[in-house]
Amino acid sequence: MKVLISVDIEGLGGVFNVQQTRAGNPEYERARRWMTLEANAAVEGAFSGGASEVWVNDSHGGFNNLLLDEIDARARVILGKPRTLGMMAGLEHRPALVFMIGYHAMAQSRGMLAHTINSFAFARVLVDGVATGEAGLYGALAQEYGARVALLSGDDVFERETQPAFPDAKFMVVKRSDGHASGDMLTPAASRERIRDAAREAVGQVARDGAWWDRACAAPRVRTCELHTQTPALADLFSQWPSVERLAACVIRFVAPTAEYLVRTLNSLSAMSAVLR
Repeated sequence: MKVLISVDIEGLGGVFNVQQTRAGNPEYERARRWMTLEANAAVEGAFSGGASEVWVNDSHGGFNNLLLDEIDARARVILGKPRTLGMMAGLEHRPALVFMIGYHAMAQSRGMLAHTINSFAFARVLVDGVATGEAGLYGALAQEYGARVALLSGDDVFERETQPAFPDAKFMVVKRSDGHASGDMLTPAASRERIRDAAREAVGQVARDGAWWDRACAAPRVRTCELHTQTPALADLFSQWPSVERLAACVIRFVAPTAEYLVRTLNSLSAMSAVLR
């Protein structure tokens, strides 16, 4: 059984401050090591549960955070950008299961370090009128490729907002948010232990029960995305994209025929925003 593990940094045990997510300071160097070790915990659990192959996708920032020489040697590691499928690169290998480790709540929620894709540019993302975070966007992409979202970890706000989209998945809450940069949390070591156990159970249950995921890909469906930008200037910029419709000073809209189209368009707009930084 193939498993793809997508690892972000904001939802890790022990991470609560923006400095821990940005390169160039000692707090980040410590957090990227926790990211590496938490990825390893998921890898170890997946193999213990019966996985045959595991890919680890570095899914934070520039996708260049994991300490490659400390990753479990049995795993393959996906690094660097740009890449077509972003935080779900590796779906090309047709994994049966997807884990989302260290994920965070969506923009404008009370989750710790909450945002959606690009905190500089995106104030809010709504899909068919429903506010949606990174897990919802990329989980839909995984399902379109025939993979099951089996395990997610992050804070309690992330769990509450994401669980309805993936009711059969395991959720591991490693911290409870009191606000954007505060809360109580497990230690990194305790988080790793729980994620290792949850990963083993997630894979083992599928293997044990014979409940193999129906590998037929979820049928692509048309979605309407409404993107609220942080400033009118960003909406000015994004409106240059031919398929984008301007709705208001800070609101644009586009129609996506597939989840992949949706994710790739948002990531392209995110990349465009760099010209206004």
